[in-house]
Amino acid sequence: MNTHAIRRFIRRTFKWDLFQTITTIFLTLLGLFMLLPVVFVFSQAFKPIGELFAYPPKFYVVNPTLFNYQQLFQQSVTAVVPFTRYLFNSILTTGATVAGIVLISTMAAYAFSKISFPGSKALNALIIVSLMFAPESVGIPRYLVITHIGIMNTYLAHILPLVAMPVGVFLLKQFVDQVPNELIEATKIDGGREYTIFVRIIMPMCLPATATVAILAFQASWAQTETSNLFVTIESMKTLPYYVTTLTNGAANNVVGQGIAAAASLIIFVPNIIFFMLSQRRVMATMAHSGIK
Repeated sequence: MNTHAIRRFIRRTFKWDLFQTITTIFLTLLGLFMLLPVVFVFSQAFKPIGELFAYPPKFYVVNPTLFNYQQLFQQSVTAVVPFTRYLFNSILTTGATVAGIVLISTMAAYAFSKISFPGSKALNALIIVSLMFAPESVGIPRYLVITHIGIMNTYLAHILPLVAMPVGVFLLKQFVDQVPNELIEATKIDGGREYTIFVRIIMPMCLPATATVAILAFQASWAQTETSNLFVTIESMKTLPYYVTTLTNGAANNVVGQGIAAAASLIIFVPNIIFFMLSQRRVMATMAHSGIK
């Protein structure tokens, strides 16, 4: 093969037009720009106190240290409620909330999509309308409900207010709508009940959307402080994000608390990245299937 043929092969194999080149460069720069907050969170967690309050402030850490984490765990040892207790509360309530949201949203989506019952269209429309309400607008009704059913200062107070997730039902319903009715009818003819249809057909076919809903549920539950502020008055029942907000409260510990808060914020932030990375393939599948009808 001569040199001309090799050049022609390379041009044909790696053919890039001007639009593709510009798009690739733009998306690469945009991706790097969107990565900056992640780098900043990691950098802040390892900055010594002097760099945290340096002027002009620096985006990156010059002399990384573990001092902030040492202070965090030392304060946890001497505190009335240890840091590990807040962490345990967050892990427990977040896990239960994610499981509850995924299960209830999938069941509701199956019922609205494949089961005909009186008022189904009205309820489905009500769920869509509820997407327009800001969370703050339902704060008082939610507090009254939690108070009247008697679950204040319990783990259920962290879980139940978040289980109703309209966006999860809406997203999963779009996937359940794509399941062929003939497949469900064939299962019923073979003797399968609603439970069998849900577990063996609906759940496996909705795994991509389920992963997306799980990520949204995890983010909504892991980092929220509403339940600890409104529904829990016992300190040992509060969650880690609430504890982080208390580290910089008051003028006495505002300076030292900044380093501890930066370290604790990284601890809160890392699980979101890990959870997303483990589920990103399913999320991409959700985006791919969302346009298939």
